[in-house]
Amino acid sequence: MPKRLSNNRKHRITFIKTETSKDDLGQVIDEKDVDYAICWADIKTMLGKEYFAAAASQAERTYRFIIRYRPDIETTMKIKFKGRIFDITHPPINDGESNETLTIIAQERV
Repeated sequence: MPKRLSNNRKHRITFIKTETSKDDLGQVIDEKDVDYAICWADIKTMLGKEYFAAAASQAERTYRFIIRYRPDIETTMKIKFKGRIFDITHPPINDGESNETLTIIAQERV
């Protein structure tokens, strides 16, 4: 029997990608953040041993975002949630290498 995905993803998040414009010489002349993808996520604060593994001084603002698997999420992107911005701090994790869910560790900007 196939494994069913949990329906705990109840938060809408937006992935933001920075686009750059370059002149004829290849120099960056403009950078702007654009909405890249919107998806449902389960959001968890990092607690216990995860707290210490994420460098305790920053852990109170470190979160795990769990989304349905998608291969196009990059570490250079940001996450927008309820007007707050989070920087992705680690490469996205393909949970169990099953291509079902992706865990993203991100730190809230202050």
